[in-house]
Amino acid sequence: MSLFVIADLHLSSDQSKSMEVFGARWTDYMKKLETNWNAVVSPTDTVVLPGDISWSLHLKDSEDDFRFLDSLNGQKLVGKGNHDFWFSTNAKVTAFWREHGFDSLHILYNNAFLTDSCVVCGSRGWFTEEEQQKTKDVVDYAKIINREVIRLRMSLKEAVRLQKEDGKGLPLVAFLHFPPVWGEFVCREILDVLHEFNIKTCYFGHIHGAYAAPQKTTFEGIEFTLCAADYLRFTPIPVSIS
Repeated sequence: MSLFVIADLHLSSDQSKSMEVFGARWTDYMKKLETNWNAVVSPTDTVVLPGDISWSLHLKDSEDDFRFLDSLNGQKLVGKGNHDFWFSTNAKVTAFWREHGFDSLHILYNNAFLTDSCVVCGSRGWFTEEEQQKTKDVVDYAKIINREVIRLRMSLKEAVRLQKEDGKGLPLVAFLHFPPVWGEFVCREILDVLHEFNIKTCYFGHIHGAYAAPQKTTFEGIEFTLCAADYLRFTPIPVSIS
């Protein structure tokens, strides 16, 4: 039973907001994803998806996207990204998935999951540099990042509990939507929490079009890996633990 990761699927089953306008790599991207996913992921594997899953604005409108996701091989641990407006609460999303029989889908939000190779944990994270934000109204960035720090710490605390409960001492691996480090940008608040829990491996998405960028970088002893779907050519990659 292997563990894979891929972020930023940006599913649009009704093609109302297709990603194909963002470059040739996105052409027929849902078909590419289906073919490539099922070629590498077996029914007994697990895939972590760190956010930006569906373009649907409301949970009730996301049924086709999640039916597509559920049809793919393996169990899926679904994180939240900045475009996941369909997300309401853990309870409502889980109830919706179970109502429609999407039994392979599980929310990764304020919690953690024990796998054969590691303990999966994570949160959305945030870019705190205001010039990188595109908002219409005044936004309290300090409040947002504080909230994300709380959520990440909740997930990591649950991961530690599972780690101790299992007794094998499996490593904790963090999966974030936003990169804690990208170029000269550093989200110190998020990075400090990763250090607090001795995280050595972190996967992130959100970054699109940077195809010449290195997939892995190391900063302050943590290995960061970009796993956005277009960067990976819509093929989930195995989780590698530092």
